Amino acid sequence: MTDPRTAYPRPPFETSAQQPPGRESAMTPEPDFGQTSYVGSGKLEGKAALITGGDSGIGRAVALAFAREGADIVISYLKEEEHDAMVTAEWVDKAGRTCVAIPGDIRTEAHCRMLVKATVDRFGKLDILVNNAAFQMSHKSLDEISEEEFDRTFRTNVYANFFLSKAAAAHMQPGSSIISTSSVNADKPNATLVAYAATKGAIQNLSGGMAQLLAEKGIRVNCVAPGPFWTPLIPSTMPMEKVKEFGSQTPMGRPGQPAELQAAYVLLASDQGSYISGATIPVTGGVPFI
Repeated sequence: MTDPRTAYPRPPFETSAQQPPGRESAMTPEPDFGQTSYVGSGKLEGKAALITGGDSGIGRAVALAFAREGADIVISYLKEEEHDAMVTAEWVDKAGRTCVAIPGDIRTEAHCRMLVKATVDRFGKLDILVNNAAFQMSHKSLDEISEEEFDRTFRTNVYANFFLSKAAAAHMQPGSSIISTSSVNADKPNATLVAYAATKGAIQNLSGGMAQLLAEKGIRVNCVAPGPFWTPLIPSTMPMEKVKEFGSQTPMGRPGQPAELQAAYVLLASDQGSYISGATIPVTGGVPFI
């Protein structure tokens, strides 16, 4: 048996500050994305998945798990994240599956449509969409949040979710799955993450509505709501005093590692989750989510 309190590193962390969007290899400790632990069992054999923000963090962990479960993958990423994206592609390739990495900005509907078309053109179908890419910045005052930043946060986190889900649903067959990354902030908004927290609440609500609309097509729509997770978003968007103690406020006393989210995404993507739709699975290290 594994003690969840000590299964992974605990703060304090001495990692260095980074510029957004951050890089996994520059973090101390480096995030665990399941590279030595996740073992697939064919749950997604022959399926095709599109994962946004698939270059690092949660997206990388999901891409690896899906590949080891038998899925081929398209990952989208920002051009400045290319190094991490290529690392993810290599891990998918090692799993014996195909990974197509496509750079670009998902804030535009045209790019979102292109991602869906590229997936269908390459694999002949689209079975799983994971809306995972996100933007956040930390602020101590509302006056620090510009209109441009607020707009970027919503367009990256919410608009892109809608654009991609709408485009994907037109190609999906019964049994397909749309999964969005929400957050504990949807239930307990952090005062320093006002814009980001608001988008996570919107994502959860959007998913609940789409689950009802798409049920008649046999398409399931769900969310995973992580608590504090150790990803490049943390040292690149938060004050270092918070980064040092990141995750210590949870009952487990540590942040989660991306590997600890893999099972939730695989469940929601697979036929084992056939009656789960309109749901949110919290993975929060003991923080209540109601």
